[in-house]
Amino acid sequence: MSPHHDAPSPANSFTQDSGFHNPVRSIYTMNHYNDFETSSVESGDVGVRRSLIPGIYVPTVAFFDPATDNVDVETIASHAIRLAKAGVAGITTQGSNGEAVHLSHKERNLVTSTTRKALDDAGFGYMPVIVGCGAQSTRECIELCEEAASAGGDYALVLPPAYYQGLFSKDTVKDFFRDVATASPIPILIYNYPGAVSGMDLNSDVIIELAQHPNIVGCKLTCGNTGKLNRIAAATRAATVSDPGSGFMCMGGSLDFTLQTLIGGGSGIIGGMANIAPKICVKLVELFVSGQYAEARKLQAVVARGDWAAIQGGIIGTKAGLMAHFGYGGYARKPLPRPSKEETRKWRESFEELVNVENSL
Repeated sequence: MSPHHDAPSPANSFTQDSGFHNPVRSIYTMNHYNDFETSSVESGDVGVRRSLIPGIYVPTVAFFDPATDNVDVETIASHAIRLAKAGVAGITTQGSNGEAVHLSHKERNLVTSTTRKALDDAGFGYMPVIVGCGAQSTRECIELCEEAASAGGDYALVLPPAYYQGLFSKDTVKDFFRDVATASPIPILIYNYPGAVSGMDLNSDVIIELAQHPNIVGCKLTCGNTGKLNRIAAATRAATVSDPGSGFMCMGGSLDFTLQTLIGGGSGIIGGMANIAPKICVKLVELFVSGQYAEARKLQAVVARGDWAAIQGGIIGTKAGLMAHFGYGGYARKPLPRPSKEETRKWRESFEELVNVENSL
């Protein structure tokens, strides 16, 4: 079984010459991708690689028609454009906030292709799309990566399998990631989220070892272990908002430790609360980059309080917050329940401070 407890990383795991062949640049120190050219996925440019830029990535909500429960492509498109206009570095589809477990393969591809086309048509063709591709079998995971690429995805975010983890050998998880990375037509990021995989928590040594694969270009650490993040970032010479480093993206998985991630050498955050308040999340990174640390700490506190509401409410609370404050969002797909009037009031009030600051920016 793969190790589930964190441990110190080996010294000098990576050298200055370690091979990451897709260096990134900071969105805060460049002219916003001005030398990148692309067009819609419909034009046949599938396979064009958009660079990952350190900063804020949003795992987008999947929207459904409240009457039919069908995928609401119009709202998916308009929401993606709202996030892009707020200045985020990229978008992730099929994450936990995207209710990937409630979608068929066809619907997953529809969400991703709709997002890609919306960004392209609105002038954000440079913005990368990461696609959640986790599955229990190596075969299906590779299939999802192939479909993600065909739908316009640039990178795959991959959870480890966990259903049969009691039968795993000590190398099963590492073999899984290497096999998927070798076969995937797009680079992958390791998604470490113990809550979604029966408590499996990949330690820093495992992730550092896997990072040496040329098609594994990053990780998302929703475990919230900032010590682990520090070790991985240092060992891989991860990209930061001020230094492209090796190009490896060491991402935190929750916005309530954005500042801690940046200080610790991480590349940014992939965080669901940014669905509600993307501008405040981008502003927090900008304050850090400009050295306004006192202001950054104050804003981090607001973000952390808002993220706590999102963490408590999950996708139900996030959609209720979107509906209450921005007039769209709808409901999670059945069998998840619809919030009561009292619950709706609770989520509206829980996000009020966050949204007030968001609207002031």
